[in-house]
Amino acid sequence: MIVLGIESSCDETAAAIVSDKKEILSEVVLSQEEHKLFGGVVPEIAARSHLDHIDDIIAQAFERAKIKPKDIDAVAAASGPGLIGGVVVGVMAAKALALALNKPFVAVNHLEGHALVSRLTNDVEYPYLLLLVSGGHCQILVVKGPGDYQRLGTTIDDAAGEAFDKVAKMLKLGYPGGPMVEKMAAIGDENRFCLPHPLKGSGDCNLSFSGLKTAVRKIIESYGNGDIEEQVLPRKDVADICACFQKTACECLLDKLEMAIEYFKKNYPKGKDIVVAGGVAANVYLREKMQNLANKKGLVFAAPPLRLCTDNGVMIAWAGLERFQKGFVDDLDFKPRPRWPLDSEAPKAAGAGGVKA
Repeated sequence: MIVLGIESSCDETAAAIVSDKKEILSEVVLSQEEHKLFGGVVPEIAARSHLDHIDDIIAQAFERAKIKPKDIDAVAAASGPGLIGGVVVGVMAAKALALALNKPFVAVNHLEGHALVSRLTNDVEYPYLLLLVSGGHCQILVVKGPGDYQRLGTTIDDAAGEAFDKVAKMLKLGYPGGPMVEKMAAIGDENRFCLPHPLKGSGDCNLSFSGLKTAVRKIIESYGNGDIEEQVLPRKDVADICACFQKTACECLLDKLEMAIEYFKKNYPKGKDIVVAGGVAANVYLREKMQNLANKKGLVFAAPPLRLCTDNGVMIAWAGLERFQKGFVDDLDFKPRPRWPLDSEAPKAAGAGGVKA
């Protein structure tokens, strides 16, 4: 079985072709550079760029896979959540191709792409515990199968990746901010500043990063007249702030993960894997801390290769393949969704307040 996957939910235009033998036949990603000037993604610019490049990206995917469009078994596209203009571009391209080839169309939740990609690259079996952590989302879930998730906790405000990007912006490190914070943190003193751990001891698996971000802002403001736009901090201080922020953010994640692990082991005794996915999963510091936690708790840690942590077509193709194998096929009148909770397809086993261990 061979599936084409298309991703256009934010600022990457991507396409990939995978097989049920866990082969990545091709992958093509175009990262939009236009947004660096603005320090963040501009939805209208992103949508226009997707429209300009989507056909060529798909053509390259087939060329690199050395197959013809007629050779695929299904077409999958990230159909939400995301910036709706970009999502529409990818979905319409997928629908047009599916119609022209008389092939099934599979609508994929962008988050499910992140959630399942480790099953392509690692020996991960259902059920498994997942930390999904990106610029727009931060959730702890039990993954039981395609379309079948139990949410144990979520952020009540900012996502971790969003906090990384905003700290980078306050420190004038450029865009995308997460990798720049990690780079500076590597040369900083992670014990210099004492930062808060929001929701620590709350008794559930929910997360919060707004207060942590505000604490960093106050440290930066303390260097001058309070106008953060005019602050220029010494490189050593910037590195120390980044190191302390990264350490504290990861401690917040690990604290809630430890609680989630206890729940997971009690309620899913056959589960053996803990997975991290999403853009922030590329953070090596976080991966090392999660590996240590997994070792301590007797679980097997898995993470996708760094290139598959950020948005890509491979994850959409693989999630589409798994969904197609389970019989999930969508009509061509499927409407793209700007919001699409990952745990919305199956009956919810946990309320918005999170699961208590």
